[in-house]
Amino acid sequence: MPLYECVLLTRNDVTQQQVDAIADGIEATLKERGGAVQKREYWGLRGLAYRIKKNRKAHYMLLGVDAPPAAMQEVERQLGLHEDVLRTLTLRVEAIEEGPSAILARRGEDRERDRGFRGPRPAGRFGSGRGGGGRERDDREEYRARPREELDIGMGEE
Repeated sequence: MPLYECVLLTRNDVTQQQVDAIADGIEATLKERGGAVQKREYWGLRGLAYRIKKNRKAHYMLLGVDAPPAAMQEVERQLGLHEDVLRTLTLRVEAIEEGPSAILARRGEDRERDRGFRGPRPAGRFGSGRGGGGRERDDREEYRARPREELDIGMGEE
């Protein structure tokens, strides 16, 4: 039987349990038609590159499927009718990879990396932030505050 990878995006206001329920429904449909889900990964709630049906985030789920083409066609039809599913992408593949996908592998690397120390601060134009960047106050005459009388020259005289 052919092998497929199916990625589905669901609305951000559904829960992870509801996303799992959608995947369970897909698995039941495939079992009825002689197929099986070999791999199942929940990638989490992730930001979208652009809004889809007024959603800025979506739950991502990857399914590795071994099923006849007719069964996969029925799954795509059901996902297209489901109101919580925003998008699906189904690809025919030569083999379903064992182990975590690239998305989950990258997430694991990010967690292993120490995020505490980010190196020394680069020297910049501004010092520590507040108070003029650590420089002393400029006492030149053009920067000092002037009395109001000097600023209103010629305003009151006629």
